[in-house]
Amino acid sequence: MKMTGAQMIAKALEKEGVEYVFGIPGGAVIPLFDALYDAPFKVVLTRHEQAACHAADGYARTSGKVGVCVATSGPGATNIMTGLANAHMDSVPLVVITGQVATGAIGTDAFQEADIYGCSLPLVKHSFLVRSIKELPSALKAAFIIASTRRPGPVLVDVPVDVQRAIGTFEYPEGVTFPGYDPTMPEETEGLKDAVAMLEKSERPVILAGGGCNNSSASKWLIELAKKADCPVATTLMGKGSFPETDPLALGMAGMHGTPQANMALTESDLILAIGTRFSDRTTGDRRAFAPKAKVIHIDIDAAELGKNIKAHLPIRCHAEMALKTLFESMGDKKSEARKKWLSQIEEAKRKFPPEPTSNHGVDPREAIRVLRRLMGQEEHLVTEVGQHQMWAALHWKALKPRTFITSGGLGTMGFGIPAAIGVAFAHEGKPVTCLSGDGSFFMNMQELETCARYNLPVHIVVLNNCSLGMVRQWQELFWNERYASTCVPQACSIAEVAKAMGFKSWVVKENNDLERTLKEALEHHGPTLVECMVPTQEKVFPMVPPGGKIGNFLYPENK
Repeated sequence: MKMTGAQMIAKALEKEGVEYVFGIPGGAVIPLFDALYDAPFKVVLTRHEQAACHAADGYARTSGKVGVCVATSGPGATNIMTGLANAHMDSVPLVVITGQVATGAIGTDAFQEADIYGCSLPLVKHSFLVRSIKELPSALKAAFIIASTRRPGPVLVDVPVDVQRAIGTFEYPEGVTFPGYDPTMPEETEGLKDAVAMLEKSERPVILAGGGCNNSSASKWLIELAKKADCPVATTLMGKGSFPETDPLALGMAGMHGTPQANMALTESDLILAIGTRFSDRTTGDRRAFAPKAKVIHIDIDAAELGKNIKAHLPIRCHAEMALKTLFESMGDKKSEARKKWLSQIEEAKRKFPPEPTSNHGVDPREAIRVLRRLMGQEEHLVTEVGQHQMWAALHWKALKPRTFITSGGLGTMGFGIPAAIGVAFAHEGKPVTCLSGDGSFFMNMQELETCARYNLPVHIVVLNNCSLGMVRQWQELFWNERYASTCVPQACSIAEVAKAMGFKSWVVKENNDLERTLKEALEHHGPTLVECMVPTQEKVFPMVPPGGKIGNFLYPENK
């Protein structure tokens, strides 16, 4: 079949079952957008390329499918870089297609030329620079295979404009072979028998569930294993949702802003079964002092993560779903008395450190999040921006289902939330999506309010406005002698009025008494809404482990 390179891209996306492409046209992708004009899937116009990448990211996280976005060459492609890094850190499958200047102009400093292939290399799972139309079909097929297999991640395909205009024969391959990469590499399951023996022998075990557990299949077996083994479950930030946080065995999030019971359990445990996590510094604190009494079983699909940050006594390269299912089926049903004593010890930690009481000065951020949880259904999605509100949500918004808590973990990207909520809204068309933001994050990608309004998306934004860059301000108060350098920002404009001008229905809440009524009205409205909650500037997130500290030694309201 003869067609242009641009038509080949559109046809390849169709064959891959793509539902949405997020992006912005520009000179080097005019041929591609012309081909997309006739495509059977939907092209979503965002107002910034970074937002297009985050929207594709949000779509991928919630759906489990590959997200796709498109940008033009030069500044369009460089605007994508933050989105690539964000997806790469959190193992999100994306295919990002960028236009490039004509092949004969590459390296001449042509108008809107940038070495996107070179720029992207540290930020992606793989990059392609397609120099001829013959390479295009196999490069596109390879991009989808690499993005979605083994440990997922973003793949860049950079296509010069003359390749898009060229005409060739389109034969889309069923598969592609890669030097040094086997998409179906067999897993190493032999160590799971030893893992079962260690788990059965342990008196104080803890399961640490990471992002690799955050899909319905892995989550199902995680729940079954925890109940059969009578084993408490802590999660990383990326693992939140993999285990229902209202379950008695749930410890909540571990780490810098982890719950006291999660951090205590990891510190006192004699065995940690870590699945689908890379032991980031935000989870472990001082790695030299992490889990000093425990043996560590580390299960991950990426062999590079095994032993990278924390020494594993038993490293196993395996998908979370297969590992959890095998462990569940191999374990005995006998419950030990030592295990009951361990669970009682954890319950005592929960009682010793109850949730902070509600403050009646302005809007209490914790109460706002608890009200949101009551009003939202089990299957509804919460997307967060990055900052104090994100950590309050991690602590107080109880995730009950996988892929319902969407946040930027590894890169911590302010400006992620609103465009990611757009992606989630398209993935679950017609269903409401709530985005929790701070005032600092809101202003990072606020232009995407227009995108929400233009498509009449049921995106409900709740802004906890403390007139500051709250997380940095908290560090300055606690560790930098209260020198608030560039973090206290007197309100120069009304966020609610800005949203109203951009097509949102909006409200301002100044007292806790108005929270439930206002949030209920906002969440029940079909179109886009925004509620601006005025939070005292001095509010801080606790618990908190000081940077570089041991996770067992945390600041809490009574000992801060």
